[in-house]
Amino acid sequence: MNKLLTSFLLLLLPGLSLASAAGTVEHNSLNLTTHAVGYAAIAIFVLAYVLVMAEEFIHLRKSKPVILAAGIIWALIAAVYASNGLTHAAEVAVRHNLLEYSELMLFLLVAMTYINAMDERRVFDALRSWLIRKGFGFRQLFWLTGILAFFISPVADNLTTALLMCAVVLAVGGDNIRFVSIACINIVVAANAGGAFSPFGDITTLMVWQKGIVDFWAFFALFIPAVVNFVVPAALMHFAIPNEKPSVSGEIVDMKRGAKRIVFLFLLTITTAVSFHNFLHMPPVIGMLTGLGYLQFFGFYLRKTHHKDTATTSQPEMENTDKMIGDVVPFDIFNKIARAEWDTLLFFYGVVLCVGGLGFIGYLSLASEVMYNSWGATNANITVGILSAIVDNIPVMFAVLTMNPDMSIGQWLLVTLTAGVGGSLLSIGSAAGVALMGQARGKYTFFSHLKWTPAIALGYAASIAVHMWINSSMF
Repeated sequence: MNKLLTSFLLLLLPGLSLASAAGTVEHNSLNLTTHAVGYAAIAIFVLAYVLVMAEEFIHLRKSKPVILAAGIIWALIAAVYASNGLTHAAEVAVRHNLLEYSELMLFLLVAMTYINAMDERRVFDALRSWLIRKGFGFRQLFWLTGILAFFISPVADNLTTALLMCAVVLAVGGDNIRFVSIACINIVVAANAGGAFSPFGDITTLMVWQKGIVDFWAFFALFIPAVVNFVVPAALMHFAIPNEKPSVSGEIVDMKRGAKRIVFLFLLTITTAVSFHNFLHMPPVIGMLTGLGYLQFFGFYLRKTHHKDTATTSQPEMENTDKMIGDVVPFDIFNKIARAEWDTLLFFYGVVLCVGGLGFIGYLSLASEVMYNSWGATNANITVGILSAIVDNIPVMFAVLTMNPDMSIGQWLLVTLTAGVGGSLLSIGSAAGVALMGQARGKYTFFSHLKWTPAIALGYAASIAVHMWINSSMF
């Protein structure tokens, strides 16, 4: 009965199988899978996740229900353990969850801060204006925005990349709904594919790297499969793009002083994080926080030399710029931190704690047996990608990581690939798709994306086949 229940829940909501690594500890743990608390915890999490999936319609930020659910689930667990004389077992487990979360949260916070700093220095606006001024045709822009999304997302996150490229498409596409719709689909697929072959490209790849399961350079074995995932549907969509040329805009956007140096510092920060992990055997987050220090010192320099900006810019223009950006001072590092995607970071906390609690209850071993022992690693990993199109890939990947099945590097790379690109199958399957539905409202929709799902699925299948072929030695 337990196996049947778990199989059903996995098909509906694979995040239920997420568990804390502490849940794998045999001593001082109770099997609550058939206890009322276990069933109550499942019901609470399912209800919370239903609210998360309905965010677009009810306008309730996704972090709120999962944070509340996390507190209730762990309170129920702690009460049961306390009644059985195990007063500190739940505390140890939840502390481990918090440590796992804090490493990823701080890593992402630094990355978001750099992205916000580059945005404030008009790096992305300058790139957008350059693309618009060049006078490319619709088909050229279709490929150019897709290729740029593919190569920018491994460094920046796929959400920021998709929003940047969508801004270009909307600026040149105007009322041409056909072009805007298909170009947005291409951007979502490209951004998700580009993030799959880099440890920094997506939260899922970051989690796998920080766990130490896959070496930093091993991720780049997914480069060619990721290219296939992007190119196959793009080639099919190419012929649906109008063979026309939009009107050219003469808008010129100049980057602010220090923009290029901030880009350099971001690359240096990434290098620091990799070096800390590979050579010093330290958590990558320590390297990222060190890199935040680079930006803080450079921000101090920009503030002290702000007179150089005012010397070349008229006062009214500076006032309008500062008002638009929302900065009280010329460059404030803490303003960039405040502008991070806190809803996403707190949602991440809620998911980790919620399903970590469910794993500590005892669902981890049941989920592992159903997915990886009964179905087999390859089938399970392909299914993970398909399910990530319905449910956020963060809980899906955490589920796999914390089940920690005995798999080859090739299989770990396979699940990294599928979890990363599977979200492209539906517009709601990734943060990039959801964001673009809001940015290009009425032009890029769930159903316009669904029309091209067969082409995207073909790319999904082709990328898996290519990975299993060219990286066969890793299996």
